[in-house]
Amino acid sequence: QVQLVESGGGLVQPGGSLRLSCAASGSMFTFFVMGWYRQTPGKQRELVAEIDDRGITNYADSVKGRFTISKDSAKNTVYLQMNSLKPEDTAVYYCNTHHRVVAGLDSWGQGTQVTVSS
Repeated sequence: QVQLVESGGGLVQPGGSLRLSCAASGSMFTFFVMGWYRQTPGKQRELVAEIDDRGITNYADSVKGRFTISKDSAKNTVYLQMNSLKPEDTAVYYCNTHHRVVAGLDSWGQGTQVTVSS
């Protein structure tokens, strides 16, 4: 079981920046994917960005060029740098990790609120 603790959410004005952090502890997979999803009321949770143990990244089209995901393997921590934030980025952001090959082995964080508003 992997435990995920998120931090870094908050209120920011349009065009501003935030950095989210997700620290993992417990039994990490050797072949893993860690990433960020977001959810707004009445909508399905959607992938924002993910990175795997090889450093390969994947982004939603809506955040390409604005968000950057990175990892610090020594700290078992993943970061999401969010720049040029828009009101439509407002959501609860959830950290996720799962096995890169075997499906169904997911762990989730508790979520952190990001609000983009003037």
